Amino acid sequence: MENLENEIFSIQSEADFNEVALKVFDFQVRNCKVYGDFVGVLNRPKPTKIEEIPFLPISFFKTHTVKTENLPIEFDFLSSGTTGMIRSKHSVQKPYMYEKSFELIYKEFIGSPEDQVILALLPNYIEQGNSSLVYMVDNLIKATKNELSGFFLDDHKGLVDRYLKAIELGKKVVLFGVSYALLDLAEMKIDLSKAQIIETGGMKGRRKEMSKEELHDVLKKGLNVEYISSEYGMTELFSQSYSDKEGVFDSPKWMKILIRETNDPFHFIEDGKTGGINVIDLANLYSCSFIETQDLGKKFGDSFKILGRFDQSDLRGCNLMVE
Repeated sequence: MENLENEIFSIQSEADFNEVALKVFDFQVRNCKVYGDFVGVLNRPKPTKIEEIPFLPISFFKTHTVKTENLPIEFDFLSSGTTGMIRSKHSVQKPYMYEKSFELIYKEFIGSPEDQVILALLPNYIEQGNSSLVYMVDNLIKATKNELSGFFLDDHKGLVDRYLKAIELGKKVVLFGVSYALLDLAEMKIDLSKAQIIETGGMKGRRKEMSKEELHDVLKKGLNVEYISSEYGMTELFSQSYSDKEGVFDSPKWMKILIRETNDPFHFIEDGKTGGINVIDLANLYSCSFIETQDLGKKFGDSFKILGRFDQSDLRGCNLMVE
């Protein structure tokens, strides 16, 4: 499998992506029983292009263990959620695939951790445990090799002190924060104008839901920043997309977004039209790379926007407040 792993992270073109995606499909149909059974029930012709590949509904991660047979599970990631909610589970068999994916993506879209101080305000993820987001940010914090980097629960003064020290040292500061915790900071009128703020999720039942546009307006004013970045990621994926100043998300070369017709999961619609988001994440080699999410969005070439969700699915690390 080493060859296929290398091919995934070496993709450079559309043709490369299509070729590798079909190889990953063949591997997962044969080796992931849940996905293989799902594809078998559909009884569709063998795909010759990515649009013909069946996408597994994301809800399967709540009801089944989606994994490669005959490989040991190292640990499980669990989605965040409110009390009583069934949490999605992503069984991790090759942790280095996740680590390589998020490290390369972060360097491409945000920068090299070695040049940064990374602060994390992710209290609910830490409290609930088994978070893929905490795992990722913890690794990025360690990569900074800077004692100013770290996690914070509710020590806002400590966070600000480290931010100010980092700025004095000429470091770029990146702050990962869950929405409601960032709102707490914004209400204190804390000036974080020299930080890049990456919002990583919704209110988690702590505050009333807001539209993404409204939330970002409040955060920009309260924290005195030009814009708020966002991350589109979830427990069920090993890859992430990051948004720019306009709220448009871009993805790594081994990840692709397709927009499906809301009433026909096998029909994909043209750019600029709203539909359900399907994700191909080839870094998910040892689980399932072809996932039908419950998110609504629209594509613009290789970029996309998030517009809301079909239901109240619990996702980690993505802004899905309905606009």
